[in-house]
Amino acid sequence: MSLPSGFSQEAVAGIRQRLADIEVAGITIPLAIESGSRAWGFPSPDSDYDCRFIYVRPINDHLLLETPRDVIEFPIVGEIDTGGWDLKKALLLAFAGNAVVAEWAKSPITYQQDEGFRRRFLAVLDEIIEPEKVSRHYLGLARSHLARVGCLGFEVKLKKLFYLIRPIVALDWLTQHDYQHLPPMNLIECLSDLKIDEKAKLDILDLVEKKKLTREMGHGSVPDALKLYLESRYGYHELNMPRLEEKVTRKNSVRFAAAQDFYRSEVELFSR
Repeated sequence: MSLPSGFSQEAVAGIRQRLADIEVAGITIPLAIESGSRAWGFPSPDSDYDCRFIYVRPINDHLLLETPRDVIEFPIVGEIDTGGWDLKKALLLAFAGNAVVAEWAKSPITYQQDEGFRRRFLAVLDEIIEPEKVSRHYLGLARSHLARVGCLGFEVKLKKLFYLIRPIVALDWLTQHDYQHLPPMNLIECLSDLKIDEKAKLDILDLVEKKKLTREMGHGSVPDALKLYLESRYGYHELNMPRLEEKVTRKNSVRFAAAQDFYRSEVELFSR
């Protein structure tokens, strides 16, 4: 399993026990990963362990008149936060342009996986997800977190700043790659393949290093180059979102059919 050496063995054991408890009930978990700041590349010493997973219910559950809940959640206990989505929910959200599903599939930190499933899942996501739609998801995140951070000209809570930086960097990555692919989940990896103001990039990397060393970064001023980068690029993306086709096209029908075929085949495969 691709887990960093510094991960708490107790936390990992707790997460794997939760996953095992689910599978005892007849539900298959072909992919369980780390999401949140640890997978995004800017953890703190006290960052939670945010395990997220995709699950497949047995075929008999699909024959019920009452549709089972499509989310499984555990209470947050200490530093462990665990929850997952039914495969159908994940595919429908991905089809609608939700970036979270693709990020889970690309997470560099894995608790358990069926390698064949992950390969097939990434392939179908590449077929059904439209990066132009995902850009709207990231813009929504940036807009929401900018409101939470407040005016960048004053002191801000530095931890919250990362949740504004990440979607803006992702938007720039999408723009510079002509919306042909989705950006990496990890912020550092994203930055390495991005042309932005060098001083702003160094400011981001400096904040990442500081966050690694302290449990509480407190409040502080946003460096000038980073402030200019965030404000200018946020404004740019607000005004320059790529256009989407308004009517249902044959391409959409083909994409939906691909998602549906994948769903059926995976349910059959994991319910044998």
